[in-house]
Amino acid sequence: MALNNDQSADLNNLNKEKIIDNKLDNGSGDVDTEKGSKNRFEHSAGKKVVGGRIAPVLPHLQNYDFGSDDSGSDILGKQIEMEASNAIQYRTCSWQKTAALLFSEYICLAIMSFPYSYSVLGLVPGLILTVVVALIVLYTSLVVWEFCLRHPEVRDVCDIGQMLFWGKTWAWYATAVMFVLNNTFIQGLHVLTSAKYLNTITNHSECTIVFAVIATLICWVSSLPRTFDALSKLGTASAFFTFISVLLAAIFAGIEAHPYEYNPDPNSIIPLTGLNGGEPTVFSIPQKGTTFVAGMSAFLNISYTFIGQITLPSFIAEMRNPRDFPKALWVVTICEIILFSLVGAVVYAYTGTNYNSAPAFGSLGNEVYKKVSFSFMIPTLIFLGVLYASVSARFIFFRVFEGTRHKSEHTVVGWAAWAGILGATWLGAFIIAEVIPFFSDLLSLMSSLFDSFFGFIFWGVAYIRMRRVDGGINWLHEQSAYGYMMLVFNIVIIAIGFFFLGAGTYTSVQSIINSYAAGAVSGVFTCKNNGI
Repeated sequence: MALNNDQSADLNNLNKEKIIDNKLDNGSGDVDTEKGSKNRFEHSAGKKVVGGRIAPVLPHLQNYDFGSDDSGSDILGKQIEMEASNAIQYRTCSWQKTAALLFSEYICLAIMSFPYSYSVLGLVPGLILTVVVALIVLYTSLVVWEFCLRHPEVRDVCDIGQMLFWGKTWAWYATAVMFVLNNTFIQGLHVLTSAKYLNTITNHSECTIVFAVIATLICWVSSLPRTFDALSKLGTASAFFTFISVLLAAIFAGIEAHPYEYNPDPNSIIPLTGLNGGEPTVFSIPQKGTTFVAGMSAFLNISYTFIGQITLPSFIAEMRNPRDFPKALWVVTICEIILFSLVGAVVYAYTGTNYNSAPAFGSLGNEVYKKVSFSFMIPTLIFLGVLYASVSARFIFFRVFEGTRHKSEHTVVGWAAWAGILGATWLGAFIIAEVIPFFSDLLSLMSSLFDSFFGFIFWGVAYIRMRRVDGGINWLHEQSAYGYMMLVFNIVIIAIGFFFLGAGTYTSVQSIINSYAAGAVSGVFTCKNNGI
């Protein structure tokens, strides 16, 4: 089997890394108890030493025929070697291409919900929470990466869910249901927002349902490429145009005379927000009377934008060298903090609490400014939904066609199944967009239901499971002060996840009920204009 130059270099590096890994691995998947914890974070020639596995290769992944040696480097090397002659190769992404995928996932429309979140939470708490959530997500993303280095055969978060909970089949199915629902909700969000855009730019020239159908069809066609390598170029363009879009929105908010529905009378009521008019009011802390439901919803909006660990195992599974993943992660996290904070603060400063909407394009008073800045968001409106559709489709497709030529070759059956699976996910997305037709509450509901597990609970559990393997049977009794501190920190992360699940879901549902009761939403499957 002939390998190209890149694949040969990857295999040579993997063989060197395998020697390093095996020095800590006793052959059973457990790390030597005397060396495991002590040497866990040592480096050799700049390479991170990978600890032992927490579990053997899952049964449904064993058709790779990895043999008796299931160390991380060995499995990764065999994956690259086995794909070398395939027409469709999956382990092809460099860290730069992975960074492009991360940028397209995080530099997205949800940025335009930050001004609204700051208007509810107050500017200072909003900015603090932005940084804190970003750093927690950075940490848990590194935990995801470490887990994938130890178990490079995992293809998605569902495989990880099963391994974390002792190989139980129910854990795989439970994770799979949440995984597909989360991704379909995100696709639905982009169908909804695409329909909003088409209504806005055409001044509601068609029934909103027609626009939603058009958006769904465009997204389905755009999601047909089979590998992340093929999607990375589109991801780069998506992130670039999103950056231009939010930058223009911030500039336009600063240079226009007044925000949308501005009324100089402080006793007037602004229809957009139901608050008093006058000059835009900016609060450094939450204003008196802010409800728990409103505050939690605003916090969930911030959290949703940062939390994207659900896709990371799928991205890492297609990297030529997964050890390079932190390079992409650090670059994206730094850019996120800067961009989210600046755009949120600037737009909020010029539109205030009384003229704020989500997404914040609706706060721009000049119609041309609104349409121009919103139009630069078109690639992201399509691509981010495409990215999540692709993650869902490959999860189902790989499960059905693993070990067959339909996965690795261009066959009629393979392409028909791929297109059909994508079509089913986009049909579900269309239904969600019509049933929950409001931007902010949809963000909050997704964040509370799914980010509780995929953003916090899973990775706190993963850390504890990996430290147990590193330290041996007496790991809990032999921890250093730093070890106990990190253990407590990860228990807190798990607790945050359960808080999201409980309080977050309650506030999201209550906010949806409040929106319907207040007449803020026109109803389901309606032709009514939802433009901004």
